[in-house]
Amino acid sequence: MTDDISSPITLPCDVTVKNRIAKAPMTEGLADPMNRATKRHVTLYRKWAEGGAGILVTGNVQVDRRFLERPGNVVIDRNGGLEELRAFAAAGTVNNTLLLMQIGHAGRQTPRRVNPRPVAPSEIPLALPDSAFGAPRALDAGEVEDVIKRFVHVATVAKETGFSGVQVHAAHGYLISEFLSPLANQRTDKWGGSLENRARLLREVVRAIRTAVGPEYPISVKLNSSDFQTGGFSHEDCLQVVKWLEEDTVDLLEISGGNYENPAMMIGARGADEVRSTTVAREAYFMGYAKSIRAATNIPLMVTGGFRTRAAMDAALAEGDVDIIGIGRPLCVDTDAPNQLLSSPDAEAIAYEQQIKPSKGALGWFCLNIIRIADGEAPDRDMTGETAIDAYLANEEKTAAALEGRQLE
Repeated sequence: MTDDISSPITLPCDVTVKNRIAKAPMTEGLADPMNRATKRHVTLYRKWAEGGAGILVTGNVQVDRRFLERPGNVVIDRNGGLEELRAFAAAGTVNNTLLLMQIGHAGRQTPRRVNPRPVAPSEIPLALPDSAFGAPRALDAGEVEDVIKRFVHVATVAKETGFSGVQVHAAHGYLISEFLSPLANQRTDKWGGSLENRARLLREVVRAIRTAVGPEYPISVKLNSSDFQTGGFSHEDCLQVVKWLEEDTVDLLEISGGNYENPAMMIGARGADEVRSTTVAREAYFMGYAKSIRAATNIPLMVTGGFRTRAAMDAALAEGDVDIIGIGRPLCVDTDAPNQLLSSPDAEAIAYEQQIKPSKGALGWFCLNIIRIADGEAPDRDMTGETAIDAYLANEEKTAAALEGRQLE
Protein backbone atom coordinates (compact mmCIF):
# COMPACT_ATOMS: atom_id res chain seq x y z
CA MET A 1 0.00 0.00 0.00
CA THR A 2 1.10 3.56 -0.65
CA ASP A 3 1.89 5.58 2.45
CA ASP A 4 -0.18 8.65 3.20
CA ILE A 5 -0.23 11.06 6.13
CA SER A 6 -2.34 8.66 8.21
CA SER A 7 0.20 5.84 7.94
CA PRO A 8 2.31 4.95 10.99
CA ILE A 9 6.08 4.71 10.67
CA THR A 10 8.64 2.92 12.81
CA LEU A 11 11.93 4.72 13.35
CA PRO A 12 15.28 2.85 13.31
CA CYS A 13 15.30 2.85 17.13
CA ASP A 14 12.07 0.79 16.94
CA VAL A 15 9.78 3.59 18.16
CA THR A 16 6.56 3.88 16.14
CA VAL A 17 5.04 7.24 15.16
CA LYS A 18 1.24 7.10 14.78
CA ASN A 19 1.09 9.22 11.60
CA ARG A 20 3.27 11.21 9.20
CA ILE A 21 2.50 14.75 10.43
CA ALA A 22 4.95 16.61 12.65
CA LYS A 23 4.67 19.98 14.29
CA ALA A 24 7.85 21.68 13.14
CA PRO A 25 10.04 23.36 15.77
CA MET A 26 9.08 27.01 16.31
CA THR A 27 10.49 29.37 18.90
CA GLU A 28 8.02 30.04 21.73
CA GLY A 29 9.61 32.66 24.03
CA LEU A 30 7.53 31.45 27.00
CA ALA A 31 10.20 30.72 29.63
CA ASP A 32 10.29 32.43 33.04
CA PRO A 33 13.08 34.90 34.01
CA MET A 34 15.27 31.92 34.98
CA ASN A 35 14.67 30.39 31.53
CA ARG A 36 12.61 27.53 32.95
CA ALA A 37 9.51 25.98 31.40
CA THR A 38 6.17 27.37 32.58
CA LYS A 39 2.46 26.55 32.71
CA ARG A 40 2.19 28.31 29.35
CA HIS A 41 4.25 25.51 27.75
CA VAL A 42 1.90 22.99 29.32
CA THR A 43 -1.20 24.72 27.93
CA LEU A 44 0.31 25.19 24.47
CA TYR A 45 1.74 21.72 24.01
CA ARG A 46 -1.36 19.97 25.31
CA LYS A 47 -3.36 21.83 22.65
CA TRP A 48 -0.87 20.79 19.99
CA ALA A 49 -0.78 17.17 21.17
CA GLU A 50 -4.56 17.01 21.15
CA GLY A 51 -4.45 18.43 17.62
CA GLY A 52 -3.41 15.11 16.14
CA ALA A 53 0.23 15.34 14.97
CA GLY A 54 2.32 12.21 15.34
CA ILE A 55 5.37 14.22 16.40
CA LEU A 56 5.78 17.55 18.16
CA VAL A 57 9.23 19.11 18.03
CA THR A 58 9.75 21.84 20.63
CA GLY A 59 11.30 25.21 19.99
CA ASN A 60 14.95 25.75 20.85
CA VAL A 61 15.88 24.46 24.32
CA GLN A 62 19.29 25.97 24.92
CA VAL A 63 22.31 24.27 26.46
CA ASP A 64 23.96 27.44 27.79
CA ARG A 65 22.07 30.32 29.47
CA ARG A 66 24.74 32.77 28.34
CA PHE A 67 23.93 32.25 24.66
CA LEU A 68 20.25 32.22 23.70
CA GLU A 69 18.36 32.39 20.43
CA ARG A 70 15.95 34.83 22.13
CA PRO A 71 15.33 35.99 25.71
CA GLY A 72 12.41 33.62 26.42
CA ASN A 73 14.12 30.34 25.53
CA VAL A 74 13.94 27.40 27.90
CA VAL A 75 17.45 26.52 29.09
CA ILE A 76 18.74 23.50 30.97
CA ASP A 77 21.88 24.79 32.63
CA ARG A 78 21.95 24.47 36.42
CA ASN A 79 18.79 26.58 36.66
CA GLY A 80 16.40 24.01 38.10
CA GLY A 81 12.94 23.60 36.64
CA LEU A 82 12.83 19.80 36.44
CA GLU A 83 9.25 19.54 37.68
CA GLU A 84 8.20 22.14 35.12
CA LEU A 85 9.89 20.08 32.42
CA ARG A 86 8.01 16.98 33.57
CA ALA A 87 4.72 18.84 33.32
CA PHE A 88 5.73 20.12 29.86
CA ALA A 89 6.56 16.56 28.72
CA ALA A 90 3.37 15.10 30.17
CA ALA A 91 1.24 17.63 28.29
CA GLY A 92 3.08 17.19 24.99
CA THR A 93 2.83 13.41 24.98
CA VAL A 94 -0.93 13.02 25.47
CA ASN A 95 -2.88 11.43 22.62
CA ASN A 96 0.00 9.00 21.88
CA THR A 97 2.17 11.88 20.62
CA LEU A 98 5.97 11.78 20.38
CA LEU A 99 7.50 14.93 21.87
CA LEU A 100 11.05 15.67 20.73
CA MET A 101 13.02 18.30 22.62
CA GLN A 102 15.00 20.41 20.16
CA ILE A 103 18.41 21.12 21.68
CA GLY A 104 20.51 24.03 20.50
CA HIS A 105 23.21 26.62 21.10
CA ALA A 106 22.70 29.98 19.40
CA GLY A 107 26.39 30.69 18.82
CA ARG A 108 27.02 34.01 17.09
CA GLN A 109 23.26 34.38 16.49
CA THR A 110 22.80 35.27 20.16
CA PRO A 111 21.09 38.69 20.20
CA ARG A 112 23.13 41.56 21.57
CA ARG A 113 20.41 42.19 24.19
CA VAL A 114 21.13 38.71 25.59
CA ASN A 115 24.91 38.79 25.33
CA PRO A 116 26.98 41.45 23.52
CA ARG A 117 29.89 39.02 23.09
CA PRO A 118 28.62 35.71 21.69
CA VAL A 119 30.78 32.74 20.76
CA ALA A 120 31.42 31.06 17.44
CA PRO A 121 33.93 28.74 15.74
CA SER A 122 35.90 31.80 14.58
CA GLU A 123 35.80 35.55 15.18
CA ILE A 124 33.68 36.22 12.10
CA PRO A 125 30.59 38.41 12.65
CA LEU A 126 27.31 37.99 10.85
CA ALA A 127 27.25 39.78 7.50
CA LEU A 128 24.16 41.81 8.33
CA PRO A 129 23.66 45.60 8.18
CA ASP A 130 22.74 47.24 11.51
CA SER A 131 23.20 43.86 13.13
CA ALA A 132 21.43 43.01 16.37
CA PHE A 133 24.28 40.60 17.09
CA GLY A 134 27.63 41.40 18.67
CA ALA A 135 31.01 40.45 17.25
CA PRO A 136 31.78 36.89 18.38
CA ARG A 137 34.87 35.49 20.00
CA ALA A 138 36.20 32.08 18.99
CA LEU A 139 35.65 29.14 21.31
CA ASP A 140 38.86 27.55 22.53
CA ALA A 141 39.29 23.78 22.27
CA GLY A 142 38.24 23.20 25.87
CA GLU A 143 35.07 25.20 25.36
CA VAL A 144 34.17 23.12 22.30
CA GLU A 145 34.45 19.99 24.44
CA ASP A 146 32.25 21.69 27.03
CA VAL A 147 29.58 22.35 24.38
CA ILE A 148 29.42 18.60 23.71
CA LYS A 149 28.97 17.88 27.41
CA ARG A 150 26.18 20.45 27.60
CA PHE A 151 24.25 18.86 24.73
CA VAL A 152 24.57 15.47 26.40
CA HIS A 153 23.40 16.88 29.74
CA VAL A 154 20.30 18.41 28.17
CA ALA A 155 19.49 15.21 26.27
CA THR A 156 19.82 13.19 29.47
CA VAL A 157 17.50 15.57 31.30
CA ALA A 158 15.03 15.37 28.40
CA LYS A 159 14.87 11.59 28.75
CA GLU A 160 14.65 11.70 32.54
CA THR A 161 11.78 14.20 32.52
CA GLY A 162 9.62 12.32 30.02
CA PHE A 163 10.35 13.77 26.58
CA SER A 164 10.02 11.10 23.87
CA GLY A 165 13.29 11.97 22.16
CA VAL A 166 15.58 14.83 21.18
CA GLN A 167 16.46 16.80 18.08
CA VAL A 168 19.95 18.27 17.70
CA HIS A 169 19.69 21.65 15.97
CA ALA A 170 22.46 21.73 13.37
CA ALA A 171 20.78 24.14 10.91
CA HIS A 172 19.92 27.81 10.36
CA GLY A 173 23.28 29.29 11.30
CA TYR A 174 23.31 28.40 14.99
CA LEU A 175 26.49 27.09 16.60
CA ILE A 176 26.70 23.57 15.13
CA SER A 177 25.64 24.94 11.75
CA GLU A 178 28.40 27.55 12.07
CA PHE A 179 30.97 24.81 12.60
CA LEU A 180 29.73 23.09 9.43
CA SER A 181 30.13 26.28 7.34
CA PRO A 182 33.55 27.13 5.85
CA LEU A 183 32.45 30.78 5.87
CA ALA A 184 31.89 30.87 9.62
CA ASN A 185 34.46 28.23 10.59
CA GLN A 186 38.02 29.13 9.67
CA ARG A 187 39.72 27.19 12.43
CA THR A 188 42.98 25.35 11.89
CA ASP A 189 42.60 22.77 14.65
CA LYS A 190 40.69 19.48 14.53
CA TRP A 191 37.37 21.37 14.54
CA GLY A 192 37.98 23.23 11.27
CA GLY A 193 39.29 22.94 7.73
CA SER A 194 38.07 19.79 6.00
CA LEU A 195 34.40 18.81 6.01
CA GLU A 196 35.31 15.88 8.23
CA ASN A 197 36.71 18.32 10.81
CA ARG A 198 33.86 20.83 10.44
CA ALA A 199 31.34 18.03 11.00
CA ARG A 200 33.22 16.71 14.01
CA LEU A 201 31.22 18.74 16.55
CA LEU A 202 27.88 17.52 15.20
CA ARG A 203 29.01 13.91 15.05
CA GLU A 204 30.54 13.91 18.51
CA VAL A 205 27.40 15.48 19.96
CA VAL A 206 25.21 12.82 18.33
CA ARG A 207 27.46 9.92 19.33
CA ALA A 208 27.82 11.14 22.91
CA ILE A 209 24.05 11.57 23.22
CA ARG A 210 23.52 8.05 21.87
CA THR A 211 25.90 6.64 24.45
CA ALA A 212 24.05 8.53 27.19
CA VAL A 213 20.44 7.75 26.22
CA GLY A 214 20.80 4.25 24.78
CA PRO A 215 19.81 2.63 21.46
CA GLU A 216 16.02 2.82 21.87
CA TYR A 217 15.67 6.58 22.45
CA PRO A 218 14.93 8.62 19.31
CA ILE A 219 17.63 11.06 18.19
CA SER A 220 16.80 13.48 15.38
CA VAL A 221 19.01 16.05 13.66
CA LYS A 222 17.87 19.22 11.93
CA LEU A 223 20.28 19.88 9.06
CA ASN A 224 20.52 22.40 6.25
CA SER A 225 20.21 20.98 2.76
CA SER A 226 22.41 23.99 1.95
CA ASP A 227 23.22 27.37 3.46
CA PHE A 228 22.48 28.94 0.04
CA GLN A 229 25.61 31.06 0.34
CA THR A 230 28.56 31.01 -2.06
CA GLY A 231 31.40 29.30 -0.25
CA GLY A 232 29.16 28.09 2.58
CA PHE A 233 27.86 24.66 3.60
CA SER A 234 26.82 23.20 0.26
CA HIS A 235 24.35 20.54 -0.78
CA GLU A 236 27.27 18.28 -1.62
CA ASP A 237 28.53 18.78 1.94
CA CYS A 238 25.07 17.91 3.22
CA LEU A 239 25.00 14.63 1.31
CA GLN A 240 28.25 13.51 2.91
CA VAL A 241 27.17 14.58 6.38
CA VAL A 242 23.92 12.61 6.18
CA LYS A 243 25.91 9.48 5.30
CA TRP A 244 27.97 10.01 8.44
CA LEU A 245 24.84 10.62 10.52
CA GLU A 246 23.44 7.28 9.40
CA GLU A 247 26.62 5.66 10.71
CA ASP A 248 26.03 7.52 13.96
CA THR A 249 22.53 5.96 14.31
CA VAL A 250 20.35 9.03 13.83
CA ASP A 251 16.65 8.09 13.74
CA LEU A 252 15.10 11.09 11.95
CA LEU A 253 16.59 13.82 9.79
CA GLU A 254 14.72 17.10 9.33
CA ILE A 255 15.73 18.91 6.13
CA SER A 256 15.77 22.69 6.04
CA GLY A 257 18.07 25.41 4.71
CA GLY A 258 19.51 28.88 5.12
CA ASN A 259 20.51 31.05 8.05
CA TYR A 260 20.01 34.61 9.27
CA GLU A 261 22.15 35.92 6.39
CA ASN A 262 20.01 34.10 3.83
CA PRO A 263 16.77 32.99 5.53
CA ALA A 264 15.65 30.29 3.08
CA MET A 265 13.89 28.54 5.97
CA MET A 266 11.47 31.47 6.09
CA ILE A 267 10.93 32.26 2.41
CA GLY A 268 11.96 29.12 0.55
CA ALA A 269 15.17 28.19 -1.20
CA ARG A 270 16.05 31.61 -2.55
CA GLY A 271 19.05 31.43 -4.82
CA ALA A 272 18.10 27.96 -6.07
CA ASP A 273 15.58 28.84 -8.76
CA GLU A 274 16.23 25.72 -10.76
CA VAL A 275 15.06 23.69 -7.78
CA ARG A 276 12.17 25.92 -6.83
CA SER A 277 10.72 25.81 -10.33
CA THR A 278 10.19 22.07 -9.99
CA THR A 279 8.96 22.08 -6.41
CA VAL A 280 6.48 24.96 -6.25
CA ALA A 281 3.68 22.73 -7.55
CA ARG A 282 4.40 20.36 -4.68
CA GLU A 283 4.42 23.26 -2.22
CA ALA A 284 7.44 22.33 -0.09
CA TYR A 285 10.52 24.55 -0.15
CA PHE A 286 13.09 21.78 0.23
CA MET A 287 11.53 18.75 -1.50
CA GLY A 288 13.86 19.27 -4.43
CA TYR A 289 16.76 18.41 -2.14
CA ALA A 290 15.05 15.50 -0.40
CA LYS A 291 15.34 13.30 -3.48
CA SER A 292 19.13 13.43 -3.55
CA ILE A 293 19.32 13.12 0.24
CA ARG A 294 17.09 10.03 0.07
CA ALA A 295 19.57 8.51 -2.37
CA ALA A 296 22.36 9.11 0.15
CA THR A 297 20.71 7.68 3.28
CA ASN A 298 18.05 5.39 4.69
CA ILE A 299 17.41 7.67 7.68
CA PRO A 300 13.72 8.65 7.76
CA LEU A 301 13.40 12.17 6.36
CA MET A 302 11.20 15.02 7.54
CA VAL A 303 10.71 18.02 5.28
CA THR A 304 9.31 21.29 6.65
CA GLY A 305 8.32 24.46 4.87
CA GLY A 306 5.46 25.23 2.53
CA PHE A 307 3.25 22.16 2.74
CA ARG A 308 -0.41 23.16 2.96
CA THR A 309 -2.68 20.61 1.22
CA ARG A 310 -3.20 16.98 2.10
CA ALA A 311 -3.04 16.13 -1.59
CA ALA A 312 0.52 17.49 -1.86
CA MET A 313 1.54 15.80 1.40
CA ASP A 314 0.22 12.42 0.28
CA ALA A 315 1.84 12.83 -3.13
CA ALA A 316 5.22 13.60 -1.57
CA LEU A 317 4.99 10.53 0.68
CA ALA A 318 3.94 8.35 -2.24
CA GLU A 319 7.02 9.41 -4.21
CA GLY A 320 9.14 7.99 -1.39
CA ASP A 321 11.53 10.92 -0.96
CA VAL A 322 10.12 12.02 2.39
CA ASP A 323 8.70 10.13 5.38
CA ILE A 324 7.39 12.84 7.71
CA ILE A 325 5.65 16.11 6.74
CA GLY A 326 6.55 19.07 8.94
CA ILE A 327 3.97 21.84 9.48
CA GLY A 328 4.73 25.09 11.24
CA ARG A 329 2.86 28.34 10.85
CA PRO A 330 -0.67 26.96 10.40
CA LEU A 331 -0.35 25.46 13.89
CA CYS A 332 0.25 28.90 15.36
CA VAL A 333 -3.45 29.52 14.71
CA ASP A 334 -5.19 26.19 14.13
CA THR A 335 -3.80 23.80 16.73
CA ASP A 336 -6.01 21.03 15.35
CA ALA A 337 -4.79 21.39 11.76
CA PRO A 338 -3.36 17.82 11.76
CA ASN A 339 -6.75 16.37 12.72
CA GLN A 340 -8.36 18.45 9.98
CA LEU A 341 -5.84 17.18 7.41
CA LEU A 342 -6.33 13.58 8.52
CA SER A 343 -10.11 13.87 8.26
CA SER A 344 -10.36 14.44 4.51
CA PRO A 345 -8.30 13.91 1.32
CA ASP A 346 -9.31 17.43 0.26
CA ALA A 347 -8.24 19.14 3.50
CA GLU A 348 -5.90 22.12 3.55
CA ALA A 349 -3.92 23.86 6.28
CA ILE A 350 -4.59 27.59 6.02
CA ALA A 351 -1.66 29.75 4.91
CA TYR A 352 -2.29 32.82 7.03
CA GLU A 353 0.81 34.50 5.59
CA GLN A 354 -1.31 35.71 2.68
CA GLN A 355 -3.57 37.86 4.87
CA ILE A 356 -0.92 39.57 7.02
CA LYS A 357 -0.45 43.18 5.94
CA PRO A 358 2.26 44.41 5.90
CA SER A 359 3.91 41.03 5.39
CA LYS A 360 7.05 42.09 7.28
CA GLY A 361 5.01 41.67 10.45
CA ALA A 362 4.52 37.92 9.85
CA LEU A 363 7.13 36.73 12.35
CA GLY A 364 5.59 38.77 15.15
CA TRP A 365 2.07 37.81 14.08
CA PHE A 366 2.73 34.09 14.44
CA CYS A 367 4.78 34.44 17.63
CA LEU A 368 2.06 36.51 19.29
CA ASN A 369 -0.60 33.96 18.39
CA ILE A 370 1.54 31.22 19.95
CA ILE A 371 1.58 33.32 23.13
CA ARG A 372 -2.19 33.81 22.99
CA ILE A 373 -2.78 30.06 22.74
CA ALA A 374 -0.33 29.46 25.60
CA ASP A 375 -2.31 31.94 27.69
CA GLY A 376 -5.53 30.05 27.00
CA GLU A 377 -6.84 32.68 24.59
CA ALA A 378 -8.14 32.31 21.06
CA PRO A 379 -5.73 33.30 18.27
CA ASP A 380 -6.26 36.74 16.78
CA ARG A 381 -6.74 36.15 13.06
CA ASP A 382 -7.56 39.81 12.44
CA MET A 383 -4.34 41.22 13.86
CA THR A 384 -2.48 43.40 11.36
CA GLY A 385 1.18 43.00 10.63
CA GLU A 386 1.83 46.51 11.87
CA THR A 387 0.16 45.81 15.20
CA ALA A 388 2.08 42.53 15.43
CA ILE A 389 5.45 44.23 14.93
CA ASP A 390 4.85 46.72 17.74
CA ALA A 391 3.40 44.16 20.16
CA TYR A 392 6.09 41.60 19.40
CA LEU A 393 8.93 44.05 19.98
CA ALA A 394 7.32 45.22 23.22
CA ASN A 395 7.04 41.61 24.39
CA GLU A 396 10.68 40.92 23.52
CA GLU A 397 11.86 44.00 25.41
CA LYS A 398 9.82 42.97 28.45
CA THR A 399 11.24 39.46 28.34
CA ALA A 400 14.79 40.73 27.87
CA ALA A 401 14.43 43.16 30.78
CA ALA A 402 13.45 40.26 33.03
CA LEU A 403 16.83 38.65 32.31
CA GLU A 404 18.85 41.65 33.51
CA GLY A 405 20.97 40.94 36.51
CA ARG A 406 20.97 37.15 36.15
CA GLN A 407 24.25 35.34 36.63
CA LEU A 408 25.79 34.48 33.27
CA GLU A 409 28.86 32.60 34.45
